[in-house]
Amino acid sequence: MSQKRSFIATCPKGLEQLLASEIASLGGEPLRETVGAMMFNADLATVYRLCLWSRLANRVLLILSEFRGESAEDLYQGLSAIDWQAHMLATNSISVDFNGQTDEIRNSHFGALKSKDAVVDYFLARGEARPSVDKSAPDIRINIRLNRGQITACLDLSGESLHRRGYRSSGAMAPLKENLAAALLLRADWPGIASRAGALIDPMCGSGTLLIEGAMMAMNIAPGLLRQRWGFRGWLEHDQSLWESIVDQAEAQRSLALTREWPEIRGYDANGKIVAQAQENIENAGLERFIKVSRRELAQLAKPTHRELDHGLLITNPPYGERLGEQAELLHLYRHLGQSMLAHFSGWQGAVFTGNADLGKRMGIRSYKQYQLLNGTIAAKLLLFNIGPDAQVRERRPDVQQESAAESLQLTSGGQMFANRLRKNLKRLSKWRSKNGIECFRVYDADMPEYAVAVDCYGSAVHIAEYMAPISVPEEDAERRLREVIEAVSQVFNLSANNIAVKERRRQRGKDQYQRQAPRNTVMELQEGQAKVLVNLYDYLDTGLFLDHRPVRLDIAARAKNKRFLNLFSYTAVASVQAGIGGAKVTTSVDMSHTYLQWARRNLSLNGLSESRHRTEHGDCRRWLKECKDQYDLILLDPPTFSNSKRMDDVLDIQRDHGELINDAMACLAPDGLLIFSTNKRDFILDQELTSKYKMEDRTRWSLDEDFSRGGKPIHYCWYITR
Repeated sequence: MSQKRSFIATCPKGLEQLLASEIASLGGEPLRETVGAMMFNADLATVYRLCLWSRLANRVLLILSEFRGESAEDLYQGLSAIDWQAHMLATNSISVDFNGQTDEIRNSHFGALKSKDAVVDYFLARGEARPSVDKSAPDIRINIRLNRGQITACLDLSGESLHRRGYRSSGAMAPLKENLAAALLLRADWPGIASRAGALIDPMCGSGTLLIEGAMMAMNIAPGLLRQRWGFRGWLEHDQSLWESIVDQAEAQRSLALTREWPEIRGYDANGKIVAQAQENIENAGLERFIKVSRRELAQLAKPTHRELDHGLLITNPPYGERLGEQAELLHLYRHLGQSMLAHFSGWQGAVFTGNADLGKRMGIRSYKQYQLLNGTIAAKLLLFNIGPDAQVRERRPDVQQESAAESLQLTSGGQMFANRLRKNLKRLSKWRSKNGIECFRVYDADMPEYAVAVDCYGSAVHIAEYMAPISVPEEDAERRLREVIEAVSQVFNLSANNIAVKERRRQRGKDQYQRQAPRNTVMELQEGQAKVLVNLYDYLDTGLFLDHRPVRLDIAARAKNKRFLNLFSYTAVASVQAGIGGAKVTTSVDMSHTYLQWARRNLSLNGLSESRHRTEHGDCRRWLKECKDQYDLILLDPPTFSNSKRMDDVLDIQRDHGELINDAMACLAPDGLLIFSTNKRDFILDQELTSKYKMEDRTRWSLDEDFSRGGKPIHYCWYITR
């Protein structure tokens, strides 16, 4: 068939123009675009090249007939008029794909059956055998399209969809189709970047589709070389010698490409099983020498250091929320991705394919181009970035109206005394904070008995927590002193009183002891060591970060490399974040509060730590410990002083129960492991029987940083326990 005939190439919606360019580059003549398809003219050699070389098409269809029809009879008669003997044998097996409907042809199944009857009856009427039906691997696949009364009958020359290259033996969760992956790479100008020896990195590579498609594109390897079945094999006009010559040329080109050096292509994923799947797919494609994948958290994302890589493409398809994970947690994963791009890949191009536009906007980096596409049935966007300082989105801070009178506010004598103490403490802590990069710290903790509050600084924000006043202090005096505290803080820190978080404690019971302000849903992102931490100063009794345990958490980060870490009564899991950043193999965080566990997952996501290696578990830690069969190298046990939650089997009293808790935790500790036990009970007394069973190192004084090293009883006690 040297003469040109008319064909249809189908593709995912949104790729029509890219497909038209590809058809033209392979020698075809694009004619007309429709949604998800391109009609074109070509000769047989061009069609063979398109089947073998197309990175974008789903199917290549030879148009046999086009006719008008609305009814089942119209469909039957139109198909019966086709000369089927020119295209297939009566002994061939067939399968019919039908798309479209009318008032009479109400579903694709009925349309396919009527179409099959027309083909079968055509051969029976001529005294030939009845073609059999094989839905899985037919000799001939027939494609019928019905759109607004126009019926198009085609022969499917591709067989199964061309996106199935033949290298994927197993897919990770929510895999990206190969032709869509190729389109993303083309839109991100990967061929141009590769031609300039740029690198390709996918930090959440899944089954490796973007990496494999990127390698084949850079090396100019035909994507169809691994396919075993083709729809034209049973077609009577198939020219086997022409096909073999085209395949031989592509094979020779591939063999030559495999002998050359190509750009750096690397992929990472936090899930070891998924990395193994990607490696298997890469080996199936014969590209293991050119694509390297490894298990790595997003928190460890950085450019490879073994060679100079000053430009390249960072491209990835992160979870969307509709498919994997929970959107509030994924928000922080996207923020971490954007921050890592800005921190480590300046001068590179970036491409993020997401089905959640809101998450894409929260990356903190401005895209210069966006493409609307479909990933299956999910409306998605490809966001393109010129990574660099100019692309960084400066987050607008809340519009805080600073009261001009704050500094000149006339304080009472008591308020002035409190302000002087604040300034004295700030000066005392200044050098220590600067040396250690401390962003969150306690500046005052009931230093003067009359003013029984704790004042904590969280970045540029201030949090005041009132302690319970003695029964001998009149309520009006307690209220006056708190007002003086707020006014002094407002002056010292130059903050509006409305923008100081205040937790007022009154003579009530339980959670009602604190007068909670109306929820603001204001979450701050702050730094502790290398970890980013989410803090909410207004909506809960606690802020999400216990400041007094800072030294212990940072020590966990220093000790955690290649360790299995268990965080009991984990709260918002900041210790687990520190362990993960420190290189822990795995972390497990156990808590009974769904709210805190959700908060924990957000903290982990914000730091690029995946749930596959950093688990959160809901449960009563006492029961969980007794049922635990695993061993851990490093355990943090920091229970509350007292708890009578309805979700617990019994009341927890740390003075009474700490011996049992420590024994159960030690049962889960590896032989050379370390258990860190801490309690905030001020009059705590350690069970001396424990000192005869274990090596107990009192680290209380060490564990109190400068901002908590005050006289009197320590705010907490801490022991390091080994066998």
